[in-house]
Amino acid sequence: MAQQATSSLPIAPSTNGNGDSNGTFPAPDAAGELVASIAQAETVSADEIALYDRQIRLWGLEAQNRIRNANILLVSIKALANEIAKNLVLAGISSITLADHEVVTEEDLGAQFFVSEADVGKNRAQAAAPEVQKLNPRVKVNVITSNVSKQQDPAFFRPFDMVVATDIDFIAFADINSCCRLAGRPFYAGGSHGMYGFIFADLGQHDFVIEREQSRKTELKAETTTRSVIDVTLKKEASGKNIELVTKRELYSPILLSNSSPLAPELQGNKRKLKKVHPLLTCMRTFWEWQRQGNGNDPTRSQAELAAFTASALDRHKELTLPPETLTADFLKSFLGNLHSEIAPVTAYLGGQLAQDVINVLGKREQPIQNLMLFDGEDGAGPVYALHPIFVNPVPHTVPIPVEAPVVLV
Repeated sequence: MAQQATSSLPIAPSTNGNGDSNGTFPAPDAAGELVASIAQAETVSADEIALYDRQIRLWGLEAQNRIRNANILLVSIKALANEIAKNLVLAGISSITLADHEVVTEEDLGAQFFVSEADVGKNRAQAAAPEVQKLNPRVKVNVITSNVSKQQDPAFFRPFDMVVATDIDFIAFADINSCCRLAGRPFYAGGSHGMYGFIFADLGQHDFVIEREQSRKTELKAETTTRSVIDVTLKKEASGKNIELVTKRELYSPILLSNSSPLAPELQGNKRKLKKVHPLLTCMRTFWEWQRQGNGNDPTRSQAELAAFTASALDRHKELTLPPETLTADFLKSFLGNLHSEIAPVTAYLGGQLAQDVINVLGKREQPIQNLMLFDGEDGAGPVYALHPIFVNPVPHTVPIPVEAPVVLV
């Protein structure tokens, strides 16, 4: 295993200075069951319970304990990673490791809030780390300055409870994902391209609990091709309500296989639903395939590359059995024009969504993303598509793609 350059920032004394609490212990009449369960908490201190009071009320003390023991690896510290780091650190994780081998450039100053002009030329992770630490002195902040995507040993990823990689190329995403699979660690990929972005999750096999009022008996059965109900337990609240705790199991696929997988069975062959599939799905899959084939990160360098990318997009669109009219020249132009740019409101939205999903997974509460979420800032759309090689290949679409493709970029 190649040696990694790592460092750790010192931990400042514990404070309540992040604004999440007034530092006082919740009163029994206000905290309810929370106060009653404090005596059972062997790892979460009373001042931590006060500090993280609101989120403990939201997802419970047991989930908060899992979160506060979590060690997260965050790869590539750009605008999206800034937002993810902020949200995870404020949630009270145990440690976050910032990994980036690139240096801060002037372009980084536009949408990234952990670096300044004085950091230009410095390693991006090292420059961001002090500001990340200020958000929550309880969280340990580590730095890796080597290229984690070149790491071939799965054992490197095993000490982390979660690996999140952002804004790197598809091959790097796939390599890290593969190592995480072998190490048995959940993996997230995320990226922003101007007004567009995505979140991808490969959690391997993930169990989570849904708590809800019982309306009828919940059966142990498969709900979808990838999700099953595996356990149900009941409890009665003091109010007399019957509450059920439903444990579900989700199965995931790696990004390399998902990028060539068909749409979910409920979409296949349904013309009405296929018309609503967002063209960003085609564009992202085309861009990832472009990178996988070694064509680089910029398909707009020449007219020949534009034509090749357009032809590839039409092929991907047809493979998904999508109506040809839903992929327009205007949308393709817009997508290509947004590549690699960072817009703060978009990264803020994506970072919030990704961090919340990580928190849900760590706490084993609520259903996580399955498995690709897209975001179009132009119309506010955030569709989620399940893409798995286990889905049966669809029947070819009845509407033929014209011989002369209607999409032409100039």
